[in-house]
Amino acid sequence: MAEQRQRALSTSGEALYEILALEKGATHDEIKKSYRKLALKYHPDKNPDNPEAAEKFKEINNAHATLTDLSKRNIYDKYGSLGLYVAEQFGEENVNTYFMLSSWWAKGLFAVCGLLTGCYLCCCLCCCFNCCCGKCKPKAPEGEQQEFCVSPEDLEEQIKNDMERDGETPIMLQPTNVTEKTQLIGDSHRSYHTES
Repeated sequence: MAEQRQRALSTSGEALYEILALEKGATHDEIKKSYRKLALKYHPDKNPDNPEAAEKFKEINNAHATLTDLSKRNIYDKYGSLGLYVAEQFGEENVNTYFMLSSWWAKGLFAVCGLLTGCYLCCCLCCCFNCCCGKCKPKAPEGEQQEFCVSPEDLEEQIKNDMERDGETPIMLQPTNVTEKTQLIGDSHRSYHTES
């Protein structure tokens, strides 16, 4: 078959159970027993001239793989094949969030916020400013100073001013004629004698 039929995604979560001839909510042992029975019946080696049996065998394997994986089965039971598709696209941990945000009440809340604020950008900025910059911003623990950013130029200027105020002037230039014999100690001549 060059052209494979496209199925609509359902939210009922019953089709895989029907493929294995089971009721929804079947136990793990019932799924395994039904899979073995149907796999033997529709195996391509037992039906070499029947391409429909090969397709049925693929469906049986797919149903068994999904229903024996606990996380996929939970998603399938709750959201159907649409839930499996969402898990494949966004990850299994994001399925509940996707369906919560696509519910009618979440869409309604989004529309009401847009109507009340006049635009969605204002709503997002309002939330951001209240949480990041406003009264909902997390407070620093007592006794600790709040950290703030200072540009490197301002910090350099502040260090210069502090050193000039203390009577020290910072060294701005490196010596130009530096050799190994340059004395770093200053005017006092120190010598080290070893007694032999």
